[in-house]
Amino acid sequence: MPDETVHENAPDTGAPAPGTRRPGGRTARTRAAVRDAVLAGLTEHGYPGLTVEYVAEHSGVHKTTLYRRWKDVEGLVADALDLAGEDGWAPPDTGSLEGDLRALAQEVVDSFADPLVAAPGSAMIAAAFQSERAATALRAYYAERFARCEALVARAVQRGELPEPPSGTVDAGALVRSVSAPLFFRLFITREPIGHEQADQAVAATLAAAHAGVFSSGRTAGWATGPAS
Repeated sequence: MPDETVHENAPDTGAPAPGTRRPGGRTARTRAAVRDAVLAGLTEHGYPGLTVEYVAEHSGVHKTTLYRRWKDVEGLVADALDLAGEDGWAPPDTGSLEGDLRALAQEVVDSFADPLVAAPGSAMIAAAFQSERAATALRAYYAERFARCEALVARAVQRGELPEPPSGTVDAGALVRSVSAPLFFRLFITREPIGHEQADQAVAATLAAAHAGVFSSGRTAGWATGPAS
């Protein structure tokens, strides 16, 4: 077995819980190996075909440990999504709101242009339709992404690119969803290709709505932001 294998009689360093940050060392390596095996299994077999035995074989972590720490396949998938949300991703900072939104839209296009690159993400989204725990973890993943985009919106308000709401704030989550939603609709509902043209359309519609103050709202759900102090 690999060095990062956690044997069933080794001290348990704690079951990973969605939303909880983890230390480095063997625990982090083990969790990453399990995450990679989960993604490979979802890509190869889909959620219905993913098993703890598959994850054990492909991660090098004994299945007894997997059952003890992650309980079942749902726990494995949920933690894989939670681990994906612990990356260092930050929203673009191009110097303009339009540039930032174009960069965000292009990220979506690039992520799904290559079928091999798109497969793990698509498999995770598909799993969320079959597991409530996976769906909860997926919502948390995107909520974290939206929260990171608060800085993008705050910069736009500071530069005067967005009208400063007389009361309330600008809902960063709603603004960012407006860019990505048409692209994801084509990808996962109508199963149509996406490219630069569709990305530009989504950005243009979002900018028009943003300039009209459509995304102004009260501070709700922890996703809104105002001008930085």
